[in-house]
Amino acid sequence: MSNYDNFFLPSDNLDSAKEFYKNKLGLDIKFDFSEMGMIAFKVGDNEPAIILRNDENVKPAIWFTVDNVKQAYKELKAKGIDFLSEPFEIHTGISVEFHDPFGNKLGLTDYTKMPKNSE
Repeated sequence: MSNYDNFFLPSDNLDSAKEFYKNKLGLDIKFDFSEMGMIAFKVGDNEPAIILRNDENVKPAIWFTVDNVKQAYKELKAKGIDFLSEPFEIHTGISVEFHDPFGNKLGLTDYTKMPKNSE
């Protein structure tokens, strides 16, 4: 795991979430996909964001970035990690989720669908 990716939190009202996180906490909106049930807020100059999802089944979760989710999945599965599903595709790459021994949801994601930065 190389870094945090995002922090997912449930919200039953995205308009109230905007009011609180943007207007009260002063966080900038990273993206607003309210029509899809989610909105993300930047924290400083960090790439990871707080993403609020308007879904009653969403539990708080922390995702971490890895170079290759499928490889990390195999390695962690061999160490006894029980995943919630097989790795799945998202807009930016591949992701997978699991619980720690205390019931906290964690996830892994890679950015394999994103173009590499040319230096």
